[in-house]
Amino acid sequence: MGTRGPIPPGVPLALLSAGLFGATVPLAKLLLGQADPWLLAGIFYLGAGCGLAVVAAIGRLGRADRPRREAAVAGRGWWWLAAAVFAGGIVGPVLLMVGLARTTASTSALLLNLEGVFTALIAWFAFRENVDRRIAAGMAAIVAGAIVLSWQDTPVLDTLVGPACVALACLAWALDNNLTRRVALSDPVQVAMLKGLVAGAINTAIALALGAAVPAGDVILAAATVGFLGYGVSLVLFVLALRHLGTARTGAYYAAAPFVGAALSIVVFGDSVGLGFGVAGALMALGVWLHVTEQHEHEHQHEPLAHSHRHAHDAHHRHRHGPGDPPGETHAHAHQHGALRHAHPHFPDAHHRHPH
Repeated sequence: MGTRGPIPPGVPLALLSAGLFGATVPLAKLLLGQADPWLLAGIFYLGAGCGLAVVAAIGRLGRADRPRREAAVAGRGWWWLAAAVFAGGIVGPVLLMVGLARTTASTSALLLNLEGVFTALIAWFAFRENVDRRIAAGMAAIVAGAIVLSWQDTPVLDTLVGPACVALACLAWALDNNLTRRVALSDPVQVAMLKGLVAGAINTAIALALGAAVPAGDVILAAATVGFLGYGVSLVLFVLALRHLGTARTGAYYAAAPFVGAALSIVVFGDSVGLGFGVAGALMALGVWLHVTEQHEHEHQHEPLAHSHRHAHDAHHRHRHGPGDPPGETHAHAHQHGALRHAHPHFPDAHHRHPH
């Protein structure tokens, strides 16, 4: 173990991502009375995709004479991205709609907290991401805070179908989170834009096919704006956080979203602040503190690796450039990592997926 360094950049990125997504909850509640829920979800996604398409277009104009700073999705990355969109953008929302129609609101709110748990479990057991007791305890505290926050009364399992569908929706989003990590080194704007456009088009088409009425123009604009910030920008930040922290830790910070949503609801709707809100905030603060103050340092081996992503020439990127590689830093190009053995503080990012 070494001395504690500065807070890694992935932490504020993950928390800001959670904050933006959490803010969509009370804002969506304001729009629900004016649009079909399924169609509203489709507009959220389309707002994210279209908004990020504009951002990408402006970015291309600004760097016409400069080297590309992010690596485009390529090769097997397209399969990982397609699987993530299918799981999180199509299967998840469909299962949630089926579940919400058959489950009480309190039960649904409680079950939605399973996403963070499933995300961590898949990362730890399926993708062998490192976890220690401190991180597990922090994850438990954050999820416990989310549960306290959403436990309005005693959940009643009216049938097995509804709760099972909500739980399966959380599993689909957890798969989405872990699959998205496989393309986290690609351009985050491109990844989030494609997920928004595809998921938005499909969910909107399904809602219209089921007879949903098209809402007024101002409602569409408001929903698209909420989607751009709460789904699009939030997902860009989430992907960037995945680069630095790995899936389980990013998912743990993201579990703070319900707290942000509840806090904003107090301001927007004048909801009362009870004991549960204070307990939830304390538990989440404890979990974030346990993660932020994590110290993980040991000697480890880097195996030879070839990939492309945005990077600077740090201790892990001491490669030579060819005549076609871009100058300056930071930049993105295909490069080769040689074998390296050293010790330093690190997280389970793309360069530290070694066994323990």
